[in-house]
Amino acid sequence: MRPYLLLTPGPLTTSETVKEAMMSDWCTWDEDYNIGIVEVIRKQLVELATSRPEEYTSVLMQGSGTFCVEAALGSAIRPDDHLLVVANGAYGKRMGVIAGYYHLNCHVMQFDETQAVDPKEIDGYLNAHPEVTHVSVVHCETTTGVLNPLAEIAGAVKSHGKVLIVDAMSSFGGVPVDMAALGIDFLISSANKCIQGVPGFGFVIARRSLLEQCKGVARSLSLDLYDQWETMEKGHGKWRFTSPTHVVRAFMQAMKELQIEGGVEARHARYCENHRILVEGMRSLGFKTLLPDNEQSPVITSFYYPSADFDFKAFYYALKSKGFVIYPGKISQADTFRIGNIGDVFPADFIRLIEAVRELNIKIG
Repeated sequence: MRPYLLLTPGPLTTSETVKEAMMSDWCTWDEDYNIGIVEVIRKQLVELATSRPEEYTSVLMQGSGTFCVEAALGSAIRPDDHLLVVANGAYGKRMGVIAGYYHLNCHVMQFDETQAVDPKEIDGYLNAHPEVTHVSVVHCETTTGVLNPLAEIAGAVKSHGKVLIVDAMSSFGGVPVDMAALGIDFLISSANKCIQGVPGFGFVIARRSLLEQCKGVARSLSLDLYDQWETMEKGHGKWRFTSPTHVVRAFMQAMKELQIEGGVEARHARYCENHRILVEGMRSLGFKTLLPDNEQSPVITSFYYPSADFDFKAFYYALKSKGFVIYPGKISQADTFRIGNIGDVFPADFIRLIEAVRELNIKIG
């Protein structure tokens, strides 16, 4: 039963078959689980991420996406390395916070939340600071929904020979990316985003030659990315500590459904159509989008409050009563709310959403 659709950037609405996949129990020591599920997922993730799968590997990690970001930064960056964090939203800033907790040599290059990252500024900074060894950036910054120009960013970073770490939390599986073609070294995402699984674990897809150099670097036992990977490699899918078995099985089903849909390109097309219907419909009702169209991702869309006396909480609960759950805004410079376009939701759902908003007869201006 679906009491409402989650129009959020994750956790998100999942299919009934993904939910049903969690109805069986699994033993973490059994080969049916480790080889038959975990190893299959690890292989499929690499194949999904890169045109040269022999150069990459994947490791699954318990917890939220932020656990995996912390594991990657804390395991890949040594005390004498220098990290440049590129941030234009809350999740880029969070990487800087993690770097502070780990006492990494770190500089945060801050862009406005409504501005896409400028690759030329990254290039200029790397020219002036050759000591930088690693650069980290968020692909889709769900603070606003901006889609950063990953190909151009990667080009700037790799022209200087730096290691590139990409938080692709809200884009992987829903926006086409080829790690090998772009030169991405570490890519981080989560089960409950565009793959359309449920919360409980995330994953890091890494250039094998670099991950092999991470032994002994981690400052955390639980978040030691290398040790987790080595255990999975040697144990054929075995996790160091109790794995979220039901969630992992659901993710395998979600991966199957991504393939049935036609892969990342087909899912991207559906998300884009969801977004198009949403934006055109909301604009027809007088709502204005926060971002210019050329910087907007198909993942989540921010809208300005339609009037000075707009009551978001009342709007939220009115839509919830009609079967839709949306997100509050997350920026300080403007009053906004956000509507997600990803998950097991389809163009027809957004047509119904627009009609639901229309029926509320919201005051504009």
